[in-house]
Amino acid sequence: MPALSLSLSVAEKVRLTAGMGMWSTHPIPHSTLGSVTLSDGPMGITGGRVDERDIALLSPCGLALGASWDRQLVSRVGGVIGQEALRTGTQALLAPNLNLLRSPLAGRAFELFGEDPRHIAELGAAWIDGVQRQGVGCIVKHMVCNDSETDRRTMNVVVDEATLREVYFWPFEVAASRGVWGMLTAYNRVNGIYCAEQHQAISQWLKRDLDWDGLVMSDWFGTQNGPASFRAGLDLEMPGPARHMGDHLLPALMDTDSDARRLDDAAARLARLAERVSHPLPWDGSAAAQAQRCHTLEEAAAAGFVLLHNRQRLLPLDAQAGQRLAVMGPNATTPCFQGGTFARVALMPGLISPLEAIRQRFSAAGVEISYAQGVESDYRIPPLHHLPLRTAAGERGLDVAYATAAGEVVHREVRDASSLIWFRDMPGVGDMLRLTERATVTVSCQFTAPVSGRYGFWIGGTGEVALQLNGERVATFNGEALDGDIMGKLMQAPHTHLEFPLQAGESLTFRAEMALGSSIAHGIWFGCQPPQTIDLLQQAVDHARAADSVVLVIGETADAGLESIDRDATALPGHQVALIRAVCAANPRTVVVLNVAHPVDTGCLADAAAVMVVWYPGQEFGPALASVLAGDREPGGRLPVTFAQRLDDYPVRSLTPDAAGDLWYHERQQVGYRWFSARERPAAWAFGHGLGYADITLNAAALTGDEVDGLQLRCQLQNRAARDGKAVVQLYLRGRRRHGRRWRSLRQSASRRTTKPP
Repeated sequence: MPALSLSLSVAEKVRLTAGMGMWSTHPIPHSTLGSVTLSDGPMGITGGRVDERDIALLSPCGLALGASWDRQLVSRVGGVIGQEALRTGTQALLAPNLNLLRSPLAGRAFELFGEDPRHIAELGAAWIDGVQRQGVGCIVKHMVCNDSETDRRTMNVVVDEATLREVYFWPFEVAASRGVWGMLTAYNRVNGIYCAEQHQAISQWLKRDLDWDGLVMSDWFGTQNGPASFRAGLDLEMPGPARHMGDHLLPALMDTDSDARRLDDAAARLARLAERVSHPLPWDGSAAAQAQRCHTLEEAAAAGFVLLHNRQRLLPLDAQAGQRLAVMGPNATTPCFQGGTFARVALMPGLISPLEAIRQRFSAAGVEISYAQGVESDYRIPPLHHLPLRTAAGERGLDVAYATAAGEVVHREVRDASSLIWFRDMPGVGDMLRLTERATVTVSCQFTAPVSGRYGFWIGGTGEVALQLNGERVATFNGEALDGDIMGKLMQAPHTHLEFPLQAGESLTFRAEMALGSSIAHGIWFGCQPPQTIDLLQQAVDHARAADSVVLVIGETADAGLESIDRDATALPGHQVALIRAVCAANPRTVVVLNVAHPVDTGCLADAAAVMVVWYPGQEFGPALASVLAGDREPGGRLPVTFAQRLDDYPVRSLTPDAAGDLWYHERQQVGYRWFSARERPAAWAFGHGLGYADITLNAAALTGDEVDGLQLRCQLQNRAARDGKAVVQLYLRGRRRHGRRWRSLRQSASRRTTKPP
């Protein structure tokens, strides 16, 4: 856009290199191009407040979409999220996440499409296409090698250039070649250089070699050195106001052709994004359109369910009158719809749980349904708002009051959440970064104890926190004294814990107060766990013995997969392994449904008649699961990751940098299944594995072409079942020896529906 460069002064162009606000860019001066409104959005639109009030549709997670292997369906899901952006006035999304699942310990595993770069690239491109067809931009993240969370702001990934380019950069290269409108740089360093300062990746590989014309922006507060990032090719520092770029660049700019061209380039790229998002499609808010969007999300959820084994063809379940079906597990009533990142979506009220959906589907056929929890959910902090809380005025929720250092209350509101987070601005307080005196937030509520016993309470925050129960000061917590960056604290939610005795029917007054100082963000979190009065495991065993079949829905909680922290184990949480073994021993006709979003240990699953992993399937989990169990839908997924027997079987068993802050990518290009292939080591369930309900065989396969890039596979699929089904054809190549080994790698895949014989 040469005309733009001529019309703007140096000062105006410099100002465009930093954001205007937390989620917005500066408008383009002397033009009709306005500010670009941004939002996080890999699974749905988060909104600027990132809390429970910005309700939006929630899609299946990245790993669930990766398991579908269905580019057309993934593009349609992208279209749904793009339409949600239109509804909320969002113009560009920080999504999708194109990093690799290098280890099952990755904290954000759920957000990724899988472990293979080509698979990730193709599905990522499909999702991008679906969003951008709505006139909404995608800002793909996190370039590059942000494949783990531990010490992500300081760690240094050490990786050879061939692996970097051919594996970890590949999905970003494909996104650029397919026309994505923006990219977001990661926090970490790669080979000693912060990603926002990676001249080779930004200016050479993207902008020069690929001739890509999109915008490169930093992750939030991810710019360390303004001049270095600017000269490396970073176009935009986020969020605003400027901290390192923007007006801060003026003293560092030199009167050289290179700085002048770089400034023109940055201004032109922001203007191009602003122009591209200025022509959105119209939003269709009709009931029919909304129903279709929800239908697409249900279809996508089921398409990602991976049936790992199905002995004696237990699935689909027999839904005949008089049958007794026992549903159990904590995730049947409190499922994990999504992970715990800043991109979490506020759920629509009234979502149907798996138990409710199974009851609706099977009770109509005369099947008797019973339920047993089996074990308690293994929350880091059990949510307080799951209890029947009431405000001082008798409303559902919590009273929240904001006050100055002098104690003057400047704002009040009612919230329904177990954590409150504020970025930059706090109601009534204003810009927290400019606080010169301490402010105070007070959270209070009442509830009536349902049972007698010792209740567990959790409290934590980023400031100085004090907890009162029934007027008694029972705990304090000083989040300011903790090391680490503020964003990590907000996600990891450090806390203290205590127990407090209550009698059934006793009223409790809960009051948490936090004093806080200057910061870019603050948060407070709290939780409560009522005592357990029955033997949940024995109850589950009794239900299993009395049933013809069992559906055991287990897995993780919404705070299991987190931003800023990785996992330390692949075992199922809490006492779930004991529950699986006890229930399977009591009733061998047990279907285990894994509501997890990373590979887990598989030894405890051997005695289950059927095992199905459903990932974090989004808001339509319940209806999708009921339809698949009944056979109304096919479990359409194939694994986008490798499942080994245990953590020690994987190539990467720790994501903690060494004492020097280095994280060595020692496996090089042998990521995931490639590592198993190179060593001819079997996995529990291999990458690409998955069963359906049909009987499909591949016949008459013919491979043509002389060059790898020109290979074509033609084959015929035959379905012998009395129902339609799905096949995912996968073509792998085994290359010449590299680093002393040969391994197979995915070259191409295709998902196809097959019809039953006439």
